[in-house]
Amino acid sequence: MIEFAVELISQIGLLGAAFLIGIEVLVPPIPSEAILLLTGFNVSLGRFGYIEAILATTAGSLIGASIWYLLGYLFTEERLELLVSKYGKYLGLPLRNLKKTMKWFENHGSSLVFFGRMVPLVRSLVSIPAGLVKMGLAKFYFFSTVGILIWNTLWISIGSNLGENWQRAEDFSQVLDWVAYVLVALVLIYAIISLVKQLRSRS
Repeated sequence: MIEFAVELISQIGLLGAAFLIGIEVLVPPIPSEAILLLTGFNVSLGRFGYIEAILATTAGSLIGASIWYLLGYLFTEERLELLVSKYGKYLGLPLRNLKKTMKWFENHGSSLVFFGRMVPLVRSLVSIPAGLVKMGLAKFYFFSTVGILIWNTLWISIGSNLGENWQRAEDFSQVLDWVAYVLVALVLIYAIISLVKQLRSRS
C-alpha cells in the first residue's frame, strides 16, 4: 500500500494525496497516518505547499466521510430498529438499549464526531451513526472539519519535520492502529459470547 501511495502522490501530487485519504476513510484498514506522513515528506521536498497539503487531504477526508454519512442517512434509524428487534437479542442488544444509544448520540454526537476523527478506525465509522440520527449537515461538517484538520495537520507536520525519516513515525502510528483494532475485536468477542449464551439459553 505504501509503495502505491508513494507512486500515486509522485505522479499526480496533491490530487493523489486527497484521493488516498478519501479512500482511507471508506476503507478503515488503510492507515491515514502513513498517507499523511508521506504527504508531509513531499511538503519538505517542496513538491507542494504545507497549507495546500492540509486543505487537500481535509477535502479528501470530508468526501469519504460524506459517503458514510449518506449511507447511514439512507439506511434510516427505523430500519436499524427493525433489525435489532429481530436479531438484537442474540447479540445482547435489546431494542430499548439501541434507542438509549441513539438518544445519547443525538445529545452528544457532536463531541463523538469531533474526537472520533482523531481515533484510528473510529474516524471512518463515526459518520454512520451521525447519518442514522439525521445529524444536521452544518453540525456534522463543522465538527468533522475541525477534527480532521487537527488530525491531518498533526501528521503532515510530523512528516514534514522528519523529512526522509518520515517512516520512523509510522511505527508509532501502527501502535495506535493496533490499539483501535484490539478494542474493536474485544467488542466483537463480547457480541459473540452474548450470542452463544442466548442460543444456549433457548436450547
